[in-house]
Amino acid sequence: MRKKFVAGNWKMNKTAEEARLLLNELIPALEPFSHIERAVCPPFPYLMMVRHMLEGTNIGVGAQNMHWEASGAFTGEVSPKMIAEFCQYVILGHSERRTYFGETDETVNRKVKSALSTGLTPIVCVGETLAENEAGKTAEVVWRQITEGLKDLLPEEGLKLVIAYEPVWAIGTGRAATAEVAQSVHANVVRPALAHLFGQEVAGQIRIQYGGSVTAKNAPELFAMPDIDGALVGGASLKAGEFAAIVQAAAEAQA
Repeated sequence: MRKKFVAGNWKMNKTAEEARLLLNELIPALEPFSHIERAVCPPFPYLMMVRHMLEGTNIGVGAQNMHWEASGAFTGEVSPKMIAEFCQYVILGHSERRTYFGETDETVNRKVKSALSTGLTPIVCVGETLAENEAGKTAEVVWRQITEGLKDLLPEEGLKLVIAYEPVWAIGTGRAATAEVAQSVHANVVRPALAHLFGQEVAGQIRIQYGGSVTAKNAPELFAMPDIDGALVGGASLKAGEFAAIVQAAAEAQA
């Protein structure tokens, strides 16, 4: 059985003091659910502090992005070697990166390879826009993002990935995909695309999170689906009680 994994993407939120206060609430709230994989992904400036505060808690730390080069003249960028000192995970290809900062399937592919070579676990985001969804292109878009974003990886590298299906129209809108819709994309698009790249056996072991307006209210229904292996949580991860309730729902679904 695939281990449920819930990660909180804080995006560009919180001051250092606010981050510290949030973690002080989160740590005891998440403690009872150690059999669920849990992580928080704060902004770059707080990675060192968050890693220090979470030491010994079994709660992981992730970065929200990285450059594909190990070092060099890339002003304002952060390399995989830099974040690997403080993180186990890195979010790659988030729709906000694609929409606002020109990320492409090609740059995602380069980042995934670099993250893996540095020992990081990539959380690779895929998902269609509202226009693509309404045009019936969900399968086409998600298949392309997976096969192009993960091309030239070996099956053993595929086993180290986490995929997050995040329909762009659901992110931050309060309009989450229904559990049935999300399950259908996970089972009929994402996992077959992974099987196309890595084979059926490997594809069956890769975890697929859902992301997009995940809340404590809809989490139990989402996690009850056989191919939804956790969540990449945005706004709700900024509230300790809400995030803990989502993790609890994952724990109850895992039981």
